[in-house]
Amino acid sequence: MENAIVVKNLTKKYEGFRLNNISFQIPKGSIVGFVGENGAGKSTTIKAILGLLTVESGEIELLGHKIKHGDKETAYKEHIGVVFDENNFPGDLRVKYIHKVMKNIYRTWNDDKFCRLLKRFELPEGKKVKELSKGMKMKLSIAVALSHDSHLLILDEATSGLDPVIRDEILDIFREFIEDEEHTVFLSSHIISDIEKAADYVMMIHKGELLFTENKDEMLYRYGIVRGSREQINMIPKELVAGKEEGEFGCSALVKDKEKLIESGYLDAASSFGQTGAVIDRAGIEDILLYIVKTKESK
Repeated sequence: MENAIVVKNLTKKYEGFRLNNISFQIPKGSIVGFVGENGAGKSTTIKAILGLLTVESGEIELLGHKIKHGDKETAYKEHIGVVFDENNFPGDLRVKYIHKVMKNIYRTWNDDKFCRLLKRFELPEGKKVKELSKGMKMKLSIAVALSHDSHLLILDEATSGLDPVIRDEILDIFREFIEDEEHTVFLSSHIISDIEKAADYVMMIHKGELLFTENKDEMLYRYGIVRGSREQINMIPKELVAGKEEGEFGCSALVKDKEKLIESGYLDAASSFGQTGAVIDRAGIEDILLYIVKTKESK
């Protein structure tokens, strides 16, 4: 399987923060959701892989091209669409004239596609950029990113500030974009429901460390939340526990493989403690994120 992004041993240091030797691969034809709390290192990772930051160490490839800070090579950039949480279009520029600017930047610019997206997103062509709402500015940035033969979309909080209906429409566009298995989306977002709905893979970062990259469907099938008494939770084999939480009314644990736990006979053994047995529930991406982060913070 070909990869759209390859990162090896990437390290970036700031005062009080370190992106710590992270490595990952993103296969072509997929949507990858990049999750983590604010300040975890999502934006730093994205800027580093785009060559916008100098880094202490690491190797980066985008669409087979090795990336270096200040790289003057531009041909590969024609095929990469980038959307940050703020756009950089001149405030006095009217939406209907943006194509004139973009066609001078991208040789692969497609006017017809851009016009179709303006209509699909219901963007007011006569308005100036500074007159648009945050949501409209974000839709405009996405329309531009999709209009120059992009094979790879890299988006940092691109669906923030959008209402649920528009977010759904944009996620549908992303799914259409990857249908031929030659196009790829790398989506950083704090809106976990968007990741759960659209992503094929989930990457999780915490305090500059990449905790995992997993197939989303397999992860949601395997992980589970066990609820019960302290004694029942402590009976879970340690190798299956990804995180624990104790509350006033009981305890719970995130387990890495609920089927393996059931096969071990755990539920029968746990039923001998207390008046009720332990219960295993489905774990969503947000549950997994919260349990793992809280457990790491408590150590």
